[in-house]
Amino acid sequence: MHETTPPTAITNELHRIAEAMDAADYETLRSLLAHASLIDGKSGREFSRGGEAAVEHFASIVLTHPDGTWRTRHVTTNAIIEFDDEGASCRSVYTVFQQTHRLRLQPILSGRYHDRFSTISGAWRLVERRYFVDLVGDLDEHLTITLKS
Repeated sequence: MHETTPPTAITNELHRIAEAMDAADYETLRSLLAHASLIDGKSGREFSRGGEAAVEHFASIVLTHPDGTWRTRHVTTNAIIEFDDEGASCRSVYTVFQQTHRLRLQPILSGRYHDRFSTISGAWRLVERRYFVDLVGDLDEHLTITLKS
């Protein structure tokens, strides 16, 4: 693996997580989220802690389609990374696009991530992600739960 600067390493982690989600690659997600707590940004309720719990959470609420993926494209933009004595924070915007046999390609969800990163065994790792949902479209082909903005 090529060495990268801390901001690049953090944005690479953001994109690796999005890539694994789109592929429904639960093994990679388990590894990438091994140290992470996933939290509802509005209520403060923790969804999961650690990679195994994160995978169980996603598998319980996200539909996997016949091709083995979620039929989504998670696009993470506008990353603002700030460093402090404990690691780094990163605020970013996510937009989820989806296309299925029933649904034309369209944005289905957009919101914000408020993330915390720490160096663990020499690598920048996600340790906390707070999800904020801002805009909700047609989630019938994506989630088994109802989201509100």
